Amino acid sequence: MAGTATAVIGAGYGDEGKGLMTDYFAARSGTDGIVVRFNGGAQAGHTVTAPGGLRHVFSHFGSGTLAGAATFLARRFVCHPSLFLKEAEALAALGLAPPPVFVDERAPLSTLYDILLNQLAERRRGNARHGSCGMGFGETVERSLDPEFALSVADLRHGAGWLLRRLAAIRDGYVPRRLAALGIPAPDGEAAAWLASDAALQGYVHAAMRFRRMTHTAHPAMLAEQEGVVFEGAQGLLLDQERGAFPYVTRSHTGIRNALEVATEAGIGALDVTYVTRAYLTRHGAGPLAHELPGKPYAGIRDDTNLPNAYQGTLRFAPLDLDLLVRAVQTDFADAAARPGMSARLGLAVSCLDQVGQAVSYVEDGASKSAAPEALAAHLAGRLDAGAVYTAWGPGRTTVKAQRGGWNSATPSPATAQAAGARATAP
Repeated sequence: MAGTATAVIGAGYGDEGKGLMTDYFAARSGTDGIVVRFNGGAQAGHTVTAPGGLRHVFSHFGSGTLAGAATFLARRFVCHPSLFLKEAEALAALGLAPPPVFVDERAPLSTLYDILLNQLAERRRGNARHGSCGMGFGETVERSLDPEFALSVADLRHGAGWLLRRLAAIRDGYVPRRLAALGIPAPDGEAAAWLASDAALQGYVHAAMRFRRMTHTAHPAMLAEQEGVVFEGAQGLLLDQERGAFPYVTRSHTGIRNALEVATEAGIGALDVTYVTRAYLTRHGAGPLAHELPGKPYAGIRDDTNLPNAYQGTLRFAPLDLDLLVRAVQTDFADAAARPGMSARLGLAVSCLDQVGQAVSYVEDGASKSAAPEALAAHLAGRLDAGAVYTAWGPGRTTVKAQRGGWNSATPSPATAQAAGARATAP
């Protein structure tokens, strides 16, 4: 049974190495483990490279899949049946039969119309784009606020006929209203044809029914019976809907808050929270990026996941701002520290250290500084009072080193927070 669960949280704008660290922690339990996706949806792109070189970018399935861990899609995770099937097919093409996928029936369902609305809105914004990746996540959250048009996994129990009627109501009732609210004229051309397509609607229904057959509904209480529970966050702290720079945020709590909700329902009372950052800062999409650089800061940088696309453009770079990172992490960890009955320990993981050479540049107190990769990780860990520190020197779990701690025992770290109302502090 799970006494202490692990949580992996991105400390930046996403793309920090959450897939890598989730795989690393999940591998400890192998087929006895389970990965909990507790926020975001199919717009996630978490890259995992297995020891044998097998590589996959995860969106619906947990990033512990290659390590044999099951997946639990929690109530705040936005499910998209068609994209789930697409990923299942991609895994099958790699010769993999994924471990079981469990899903909370309260989880919302995204539709083809949410994607359409998202893409039309982002295109219309032009140079004022918000940085969306065009997958319909935020539009799904918006639609779910209206009970008349909301959809959840539980609704799939009503069958294909009911779902067909619900989707038609969304298409004919909600979409025109939402377009008007966004100030977007009725679409024409290809978008109009897609919106009017009964074949597309029926294809979604077919996918949704397959999604239901391929997954197992479950309550978070089932997590208490698992040996190794890893909470896998999506996006990063600097994109949080309440703490990021609006409107360049995602409509999600990207930190520990949703994981705490699931852990409480599951009866899990202790979390080892590892905040992940690259050795440099990236942002894929529009929005502020302090100290932005004109290109890659290190010749060794290679990113085969975050390719240029029509909605987010190209990957952007900046040196790590240690003060910004520390504030973001401490603010988020305070949520865990204040949770009644929850014991939390703070850890740090620094990825991509193999890409930066002998010295890595960063910003602290407004000044540009540099240090050896190991020294940067140690300095940042000291500022965070991190009880466990992991450094990653490549794309796979075998390159991860536990520099300090590692929490292989029950020994508390200096950043343990147990009492209700306690607050995380740093020197």
